[in-house]
Amino acid sequence: MQNPVMRSALFVPGNRPERFAKALVSGADVVIVDFEDAVEEQQKARARANLNAFLNDNPSARVWVRVNTAGHAEYQADLDMCLHPGVDGIFLPKAESAEQLLRVATTGKQVIPIIESARGLDHLPAMARVPGVVRLTYGRLDLGLDLGLTVTSYGAERMFDQVRYALLVQTRLAGLEAPLESVFANIEDSERLLHYARTAGNMGFAGMLCIHPKQVAVVHSAWAPSEEDLAWARRVLEAADGRGAFKLDGEMVDAPVVARARQFLGLSAGSASPESDGGR
Repeated sequence: MQNPVMRSALFVPGNRPERFAKALVSGADVVIVDFEDAVEEQQKARARANLNAFLNDNPSARVWVRVNTAGHAEYQADLDMCLHPGVDGIFLPKAESAEQLLRVATTGKQVIPIIESARGLDHLPAMARVPGVVRLTYGRLDLGLDLGLTVTSYGAERMFDQVRYALLVQTRLAGLEAPLESVFANIEDSERLLHYARTAGNMGFAGMLCIHPKQVAVVHSAWAPSEEDLAWARRVLEAADGRGAFKLDGEMVDAPVVARARQFLGLSAGSASPESDGGR
């Protein structure tokens, strides 16, 4: 089952089971239980056991999982854990080939590759077309390290714009849901987070990865259509009524404009719907 609205995808460490329920009531569209970077090597198996126990005790809960990288000693055990019916999808970190994603897709779950290397970027067109892949995203910290960038610099941001462009183009060519922006590391700077998220939205991204529950509301506000946008969208859909191209307020309206109006109203419905289910 795809998640057409995925403004926020909130990470929660797999070795902190006391945070699972809190993450699911944070309002995030999707909760990602992290088995990778947030979990020390000696706690990987415990993270899987934590999630398995939580999902068994909470059968209505739905989460995604960021597994360990392909080739990691815990990788296959992570994929096996993701067969649990409470797991809706899998984020594969440091994705670098279509073959890796085909293996993840054998779980029958939705797949989102995280591009974090030059090799991943080089193989992006093939990875975007793997059956089961539903969206694309990237990890700015690991990708910046691989490319030798000073991640917080203006120059690095110019390079990341090239990455965003590649993700968006391959998304369109493969017919995927719109991509997700990478994390914003400063959890205290809501103003800059809002600007970062709005910029991503203006660049065609559907949402972003979050690292703290307090980021969720800010991120949602960045993707929320204004009242003016909603009023315009309602007028367009009322006037369309099965027609082809027509004029409204002196401007030409055709199929792409009608689709944009529906998108605005869809985002509004996502904002207004109950979000305590963690993206079910």
